[in-house]
Amino acid sequence: MNTIDENNDFVEQIKSLTYGEADFIANSSNFVAWFFNAFRAINWVGFYLLSGDELVLGPFQGKPACIRIELGRGVCGTAALEKKAVIVDNVHEFPGHIACDYASNSEIVIPMIVDDVLYGVLDIDSPEFSRFDETDLELYTKLLDVLLDSSNMSKIAKYYNE
Repeated sequence: MNTIDENNDFVEQIKSLTYGEADFIANSSNFVAWFFNAFRAINWVGFYLLSGDELVLGPFQGKPACIRIELGRGVCGTAALEKKAVIVDNVHEFPGHIACDYASNSEIVIPMIVDDVLYGVLDIDSPEFSRFDETDLELYTKLLDVLLDSSNMSKIAKYYNE
């Protein structure tokens, strides 16, 4: 478990990575590279961006992944459709789970919502069972909020929904 000081340090690190840059692709690319190396037992972290009625693969770190996910399908599609975070202790027991990396055993997915608009999801996988909890959700949401606050999401929405 991380300490409060570590959590504040993590937030400051994301702020420094995104300072003065509004491009979401640039910021999110650095975000996932940093995230992948900052936390233990993570084998995949990345973004899926909303395009119509599906999620499309965005910047990520880890093994190659599924490119498109229908809303409501798998953990990512469920989190996007319900517009709420989903923590799965054992992905093999999740109905409709999409196995991109068979080493993944647990997952947390956090919707990216700005001004009540869904832009996609942040997806994080671990080879450990029950790797994620509410404390992780709180910290990861804070980090995601820093990224979203610094980024111009209207460009992403326009690009993916033209």
